[in-house]
Amino acid sequence: MMKFLQKLGKALMLPVACLPICGILMGLGYALCPSTMQGGDVVGIVQQIGFYLVKAGGALIDNMAILFAIGIGVGMSEDNDGTGGLAALASWLMLTTLLSVGAVSVIKTLEEGTTAYIAFSKIQNPFIGIIAGIIGSSCYNKFKGTKLPDWLSFFSGKRCVAIVAGVVSIVVSVVLLFVWPVLFGVLVALGEGIEKMGAVGAGIYAFFNRLLIPFGLHHALNNVFWFDTIGLGDLSHFWAGETSADVSWSLGMYMSGFFPCMMFGIPGAALAMIHTAKANKKKVAIGLLSSAAIAAFVCGVTEPFEFGFMFLAPGLYVVYALLYAIFTVITVVLGFRAGFSFSAGLTDLVFSASLPAAAKTWLIIPLGIAAFVVFYVVFRFAITKFDLKTPGREDDDIDEAEKSIKLSNNNYTEVAKAVLAGCGGKENITSIDNCITRLRLEVKDTTKVNEKAIKAAGAAGVIRPGKTSVQVIIGTQVQFVADEFKKLCK
Repeated sequence: MMKFLQKLGKALMLPVACLPICGILMGLGYALCPSTMQGGDVVGIVQQIGFYLVKAGGALIDNMAILFAIGIGVGMSEDNDGTGGLAALASWLMLTTLLSVGAVSVIKTLEEGTTAYIAFSKIQNPFIGIIAGIIGSSCYNKFKGTKLPDWLSFFSGKRCVAIVAGVVSIVVSVVLLFVWPVLFGVLVALGEGIEKMGAVGAGIYAFFNRLLIPFGLHHALNNVFWFDTIGLGDLSHFWAGETSADVSWSLGMYMSGFFPCMMFGIPGAALAMIHTAKANKKKVAIGLLSSAAIAAFVCGVTEPFEFGFMFLAPGLYVVYALLYAIFTVITVVLGFRAGFSFSAGLTDLVFSASLPAAAKTWLIIPLGIAAFVVFYVVFRFAITKFDLKTPGREDDDIDEAEKSIKLSNNNYTEVAKAVLAGCGGKENITSIDNCITRLRLEVKDTTKVNEKAIKAAGAAGVIRPGKTSVQVIIGTQVQFVADEFKKLCK
């Protein structure tokens, strides 16, 4: 399971790389055009520019689940083939259409405002995107070589993958038709129980809010605490200009704790990841994590950071959610109150500070400093202590010396033939991939692998990281050898 999650995490890095710029665009856009958040007319060229920046950033953030579906479909497919991405998109369209409110209401009664109605209205979420990506890539890996009878030969091989993914998606939709509203309902019930527990309850809510993000189920809790599902509506009452005297709880308590964590905690955790990244991947880590930290600080867009490590180091993600719980309890007890209409970033903090329910907003400075330090220390300790595979520390790290290796034989076809023979022939090969310098193979029988024969072909070395895994060190010319190797195995 851990190996699968790490593979899923690596595949997610492709769509996650699209997200940081969106957060920056939206933060700048909100600053130029407050009307996009607070309501009102968009007047003047500056506000119009801001409006379009918000829409540009939102175009990807709002469709993040689709990016995940396609990214995982490609990233988890053997050879990273785009056919897996197409199959994943087909699966996404099937799942979200069949499980939409309109489609489900034909099968069973859905009353607006009920838990089941809300559940299916939130079906376009990252969890469904991830499922679609897994379906698309799995169908590609399993059926890409399918041979059909002559009269159906047009649909043989890769052309049948999206068709199979569609059929699988129908079956999965039937399962989710019954499972999804139950899960959603359980979380709504949990939220109703938490609501009676004061500051501790707010901390428990924050914990589950972060913990459930990978599955898209955090919407269930959000509807309980932020909107008027059970008579709470922390967000709606806060922005309506009310105070705690107008409601039965401390207004803003279910939003305030997110501000120090998103604005300062995430940058602290990101810095810890950068400091612990391997030397030859530090620049890549800086590029991804610094932009993600800026997005979180400015406008509270946390997905670029969270999805960058949640599947690579799931245990650390649980710790991350726990830190939210701790800071939320502290924030509620100290009396810091702020609200958000989008998310807990600097933009919303500034806008909400003038509202009647806002209180002690100056506490964001000491709370933020504490969050930065705690997140940094906890993340750095956990990453180094348990050798967690956060961005910049992945297993596919390549030794710099390997990049200077040159093949003694520039006839890539002959090298590929010799390596294939040394690996026991194409009948012994189950998977082919490559990174910057290595040919990565999965074999049926490792006893058939002849390291001397492989090295005689010009390879610099052979590594066996797993029971069926073989990595042949080729050097930076590996792509040419891999291409010939794949041709020979067809």
